[in-house]
Amino acid sequence: MDPYSAEGELINIHNHFHQGQFQDVVDFDTSSFSPENALPARVLVLRARIALGQAEDVLAEVKGQSEPELESLGALAECSLGRTDSAVKTIEKLASSAADNTTVQIIGGIVLQNAGKPEEALALLSQHQGSLDAVALIAQIHLQQNRTDLAIKEVTAARRWAQDSLLVNLAESWVGLRLGGEKYQQAFYVFEELAQAPSTSSVRTLVSQAVCELHLGRLEESQAALEQALQKEPHYAEAIANLLVLTVVSGSDGSELFESLKKVDPQHQLVVDLEEKSSLFDTAAAKYSAKVSA
Repeated sequence: MDPYSAEGELINIHNHFHQGQFQDVVDFDTSSFSPENALPARVLVLRARIALGQAEDVLAEVKGQSEPELESLGALAECSLGRTDSAVKTIEKLASSAADNTTVQIIGGIVLQNAGKPEEALALLSQHQGSLDAVALIAQIHLQQNRTDLAIKEVTAARRWAQDSLLVNLAESWVGLRLGGEKYQQAFYVFEELAQAPSTSSVRTLVSQAVCELHLGRLEESQAALEQALQKEPHYAEAIANLLVLTVVSGSDGSELFESLKKVDPQHQLVVDLEEKSSLFDTAAAKYSAKVSA
């Protein structure tokens, strides 16, 4: 039986992880799991701990472990701590010796994509055998490459064999937010259901709902969802970034939020993009001087 299927042992802890409920994953009682699912469950718990900012502790815990799954998690922890070169070196070693390992494929894909190596990430992920986690990551990478056509192809193929899986629904919603039109509303239904149900709500599902609301022109509802997310996690960068976008779209001054985002995550993509464009503007403006009439 597939442990991630509706009847499988790992379905609930797996769903908690992909709903962004990382503390619930860490607190999950795994004592009743069968021996063959002990390591996959541990992988999810360690990934959740990394997401919660415990990368140093995870790195110490997996140091010296020989299992490819745990070695790859050490690389993910290093990547989250900014030690990208070391992380990539570990993943490239594992890719040559354990490329058929699903965890190596998934974690390796994350590390390589974060290191700016999308083609290497896709090459590793493409070796998966029916892994929805791999499908979701492949779709994300294609969307980041502005290859919406390939993301659609990946998700459509997965829908045929995964049916109503949470990850397929999420991946279709990510694609829908890129396609726009009526797809915004369809994505909203998915994220709103997750964000507002106590059993599935998290800062990540709330931000996703807010993004849908923003695309649909429902600015007040979007702001309410973002404020709800920030109440749960005041320093969550994605909530601050989207609230900054919403503030500017609404015609208000977003400078204070921009400074907050820089403080929380100086390397956030929005910060990097805005500072780069500001620098380019200053460079272009310096070539011109105002003419003053005599």
